[in-house]
Amino acid sequence: MTATATEIKACCAAAYSSPVAAWLLGTRLHPGGAALTEGLIRALAVGPGDRVADIGCGPGESSLQVARATGARVIGVDLSSDSIAAARTAAERAGLEASVEFVVADAEALPFADGAVDGVLCECSLCTFPDKERAAAELARVLRQGGRLALADVVGYPERLPAALRTLEAWIACLAGVQSPRELVGLLSGSGLAVELVERHDDALVSLLERVDARLRLARAVFGPELIDKGLELAAMARESVERGLLGYAILVARRPVGQRDATAGRPAASNLM
Repeated sequence: MTATATEIKACCAAAYSSPVAAWLLGTRLHPGGAALTEGLIRALAVGPGDRVADIGCGPGESSLQVARATGARVIGVDLSSDSIAAARTAAERAGLEASVEFVVADAEALPFADGAVDGVLCECSLCTFPDKERAAAELARVLRQGGRLALADVVGYPERLPAALRTLEAWIACLAGVQSPRELVGLLSGSGLAVELVERHDDALVSLLERVDARLRLARAVFGPELIDKGLELAAMARESVERGLLGYAILVARRPVGQRDATAGRPAASNLM
């Protein structure tokens, strides 16, 4: 894979804001759906008056769920202006405009001051970020002391995956850019967060892959094999990789330790979004 970081970001933003992604994956765009999100929300331990950032929010379903479940003020962040527009529309329809805000921004350069939020939610997005160390540092930076990050992501061992699962297309599909659970723990710990929980949910990934396979087979019957077979091949290889223990899905909960000094020195002034 020779694509640049800018190209990867642009491709991922375009892919996940498309109607095709919603048709294949559902409006949640991640394994586990609302049920797994509910567990992440509980782990955040936030309530009315708190502020939560939803990083890689897509069309905003999880952001709205956080607001409904906790009464916290939520701001969803996504690189796709189309996704943000869809999220704003969803908030208006739900009557949650006063509780949820959405902004176009890069997860590797969040427009928040240090310690600005009480919780950070990040679902199935970190694996698509080209510079994971920078993104993890940003997730930690914007958390207040004692605040929690609730992260869900595809995990795996990319060096052991088939070559077809290490392409740009596979990166967009949340496969090529994965890290092992141990690497993710190291990444978060290196950003200054204390990891409190690592929990596997490989069954959620299998269920999503089964949905994708079924939808692609339906499309194949309608549109013919030329546009569909590549996707079916990737889905099949991904399922086999899950069975071999090379891919999976995990949630990690981490806390920013109390007493950790804010890293404000030398940073440009942040916006007043929060």
